[in-house]
Order: sequence, then C-alpha cells, then structure tokens
Amino acid sequence: MRRANHLLPKIIDPDNLRLASWKAAKGKRWAQEVLAYQACLEENLALLRQQIRSGLIDVGNYRYFTIYEPKERKICASAFREQVLHHSLMNVCHEFFDRALISDSYASRKGKGTYAAIDRAKVFTREFEWYLKLDVRKFFESIHHEVLKDQLAKLFKEKRLLEIFGKIIDSYETLPNRGVPIGNLTSQYFANHYLSGLDHFIKEQLGIRAYVRYMDDLVLWHEDKSVLKSAKERIEAFVVSNLLCELKPEALNRTRLGVPFLGYRIFPHHVWLLHQSKVRFARKMRYIQEQYDTGAWSEEKCALHARPLIAFTEHADAKAFRRKVLS
Repeated sequence: MRRANHLLPKIIDPDNLRLASWKAAKGKRWAQEVLAYQACLEENLALLRQQIRSGLIDVGNYRYFTIYEPKERKICASAFREQVLHHSLMNVCHEFFDRALISDSYASRKGKGTYAAIDRAKVFTREFEWYLKLDVRKFFESIHHEVLKDQLAKLFKEKRLLEIFGKIIDSYETLPNRGVPIGNLTSQYFANHYLSGLDHFIKEQLGIRAYVRYMDDLVLWHEDKSVLKSAKERIEAFVVSNLLCELKPEALNRTRLGVPFLGYRIFPHHVWLLHQSKVRFARKMRYIQEQYDTGAWSEEKCALHARPLIAFTEHADAKAFRRKVLS
C-alpha cells in the first residue's frame, strides 16, 4: 500500500484544529481545564499550529486513575491541549489507519464496534464446529515502541508527522521501550494498527476465512480442530517474533458449547451474558439507583448512564435476568 504523504497542511488547517477542539471537549465542556482552553481558543490553536509545524510538541502531561470494570486497569488522561493535538492528527490520519485494517477488525472504527463484532461472530458460530479464542497478554502495556514506529513508517511517509507520532509514543512507558497509555485517542489507533499485520497473516497466509478481531480479542472458526491447533502455533510464533508480545493460554472448543467473546457467550442459535457481565450489570444498576435515591444524580443523568447498560443486555437472551434486576 502506498504510504500517505503531505498530511501536515491538512492537520494544521484552522478548521481542522477547531473541529479537534470541539471533539476533545465533547462530554466535558464544563470542566475547568476545557473552559480555560476555550476562553483563549484562537490563541491556543495558533500555538498548537506552530508546535505541529515545528515538531516541538508538548506531550506526556498525564493524569492517572484506576478503573475496576471490566478488570482493574490504570487509565491515563492527557492534558486537554494534548487531546486537541490527538484529535487534530486522527481527524486526518483516520482513513489511512482504517484502510490498513481488514473488514473483520471491529474496534474503534465507524460503522463497526462491539455489537457488529457480536453479529459477525454469531454467523461464524452457526457455520463452523470449532473455535479458537486468543488474546494478547497485557496488550497495551506490552506494545513495543520500536515495532510500532516501524509499522507507522510503513503507513506514513512524512518525516515530521512520524516524529510527532514518535514523541507521543515515547511520552509513556510501562517497561523500558514498551506500552501505550489506555485512555489516549492515539493509543486506540496505535494498538488497533499494531495487530493489523497479524490480521493479514491469519487471513492471507493461514487461509482462515472465519475470523473476527476486537482490539486484542481474536476468534477463529473452522470445521477441522487440527487446522485451528496448527494456526495457534503459527500465530503464537508470529506474535513473539514480529510483535515481541505473548499470548494468553488459548480457548479451543466446540462452538455448540458457546464462544466467550466481549462479555457474551455465543451459541449457534442464542446468546447468553457471561457471569461476569451479569454481576457487572447488577452492580452498576444498583449504583445508579443509589445516586438517584440520594439526589446526587437527576433522573436524566441516571437514564443517560442506564441506557448503554440495558442495551448491552438486550443483545443477549437476558430478558428475565434484566427484568429481575430492574425490578
């Protein structure tokens, strides 16, 4: 694929920078940092324009906090001005990252997402007798900086743009030369792209037709168990040698026993919620109820938080469970 070039003029275009500021502020427009930035918006965007043009960007100003759903993870929140930078880059670079991905990669893409991945997995689960589920051990923490930079250099040609990407990558590490921060917009693109070569290897070299990936969750389907066993060995070798990462222990089983994927267990003709998903749903709904009962949240805010939780359960055969919790 031909490398993308001459993107900086589009990135520093004033309209693109204003759009980046608007996107970065979405959902937090009344935060003090956002209000301060937007109070002098044109001056701040002019400074960002000059920094991008010169390559002297200010990155690495992270605020750390821990979340515990669906598992304990350390999240990094960039300073707002860095978030504007990230959006300005990805507004323009998105199409080139997207173009490198196979159709059955579903994370962080327009028109894709969790539910599209589940629907695709349903199709393959009905068609094939065996599945192989794989995921990368401590994926975001283990992404190797130099491997990622080499991958980006095969996607983009512009030296200054690659330098900016390099500075963002080098601004964070969990181990020497490893890790991208969970929470950054750029990290979503970098992490998704990190496994795009593996996608092509599975589809084109191994010849696996039935395959779905959502970030580092990979599922392969086949009629022949031995084909999946062989594929697992070659995928593991690829991940270790090309990506310098490790896989977790695999799950290889018959599809009639259910495929665990993205919080669901997918059977050929129905879908269940995983036990952890049920526990998480009940706990979060209980918390929302407590916020409403104490007056901490308005009815509107409670509904805003409850809607996606309920939608998640509606993609499974969980009507009785949902009714029990909501009652």
